[in-house]
Amino acid sequence: MIQFFDLKPSAFGLNVSESFIKIAKLKKRGKFFKLASWGKTKVPAGVIEDGEIKNEKAFVNCLKQAIDNVSGAKIKTKNVVFSLPESKAFFTIIQMPKMDEEELKMAVPFEAENYIPFQVEDFYSDFQIIKNSTNDNEHFDVLVAAISKKVVDSYVFCLKSAGLRPVALEIESQSILRDIIKNEVSSFPTLVLDFGEKTVNLIIFSGYSLCFTSSIPISSFHLTESISKYFNISLEEAEKMKFRYGIQIIDSYQKKLRLKQDEKLTKNISQALIPILGDLISQIKKYINYYQTHSGHQHSQGKNVGIEKVFISGKEANLKGFTPFLSFSLNVPFEIANPWVNILPSPLKEVPGLSFKDSLEYAAALGLALRAIQEEIL
Repeated sequence: MIQFFDLKPSAFGLNVSESFIKIAKLKKRGKFFKLASWGKTKVPAGVIEDGEIKNEKAFVNCLKQAIDNVSGAKIKTKNVVFSLPESKAFFTIIQMPKMDEEELKMAVPFEAENYIPFQVEDFYSDFQIIKNSTNDNEHFDVLVAAISKKVVDSYVFCLKSAGLRPVALEIESQSILRDIIKNEVSSFPTLVLDFGEKTVNLIIFSGYSLCFTSSIPISSFHLTESISKYFNISLEEAEKMKFRYGIQIIDSYQKKLRLKQDEKLTKNISQALIPILGDLISQIKKYINYYQTHSGHQHSQGKNVGIEKVFISGKEANLKGFTPFLSFSLNVPFEIANPWVNILPSPLKEVPGLSFKDSLEYAAALGLALRAIQEEIL
């Protein structure tokens, strides 16, 4: 994966959104790993907005609180592997002629300027060569990432102010993929939908590399808000109702699946969510179509550029009826992601301190922790 700083031994993963700080730390156990520390701390409204820190003092206090309140083993190391906000990042894949590594380091930044749609001096950038699965000796496929220096510097300042040592930074989608794509390789294009409180990270992975990423400004909060307004109840009550009854497969979907809950109330909840779900489906289709029509070079191990599978992670993955609704709407097989696929042996023989249900919210944090422990033991 692309990295902006070099990693040092013994670190933990730290993932931040507008709503929560999530922490995960792993320890070695045989051929696999074990969850050592984990935690989720609420970030007050207004501290972070659209990926940018608006109140650095408050954010530093949140970081300190998050570390103090972890479950499991106490966090003793100051070293942290941190994820940068997806909404502030830019990815592209370029082709470069075959050359040695030093020549490539010199050539990629100049070539990347033709693809990055902003002033390159205002952004940090890095790249990695994508492993070739087609034995093509004519060129390198190179994944280039860039992110605002202003945003990165603000997070690094706050991490250091909280007494932490940021030893590796990467963009959030990279952390998510490391956690839920088995062995970090796919023989066909795979879509990952990671549901946060305010946005959905839409990530397409194929072969050995991330191919496309975007953030959709629709997610958990918007579904809860819609129910709250429809029934004229509080957000807290709406959240409980959403997960109690889930989404009924309405109209033509009813023949596909019948849920056991109160059908009238469940149908009303579905009606409340129709505008939000319709918009979500529309945007997912738009991005899938964009990827499939703009994939000038195929990076998977096969020839088909169509999405063949979708993984869903985040709290909304636990919503009753949501996965079959998305699968039917998009006509693609959906699966709930397994955040432990590269951490614990399969099949999962024990439930970690962090349950499977709750771990669906920790994909990025666990991916960061996995990077930390993997590089620590090299």
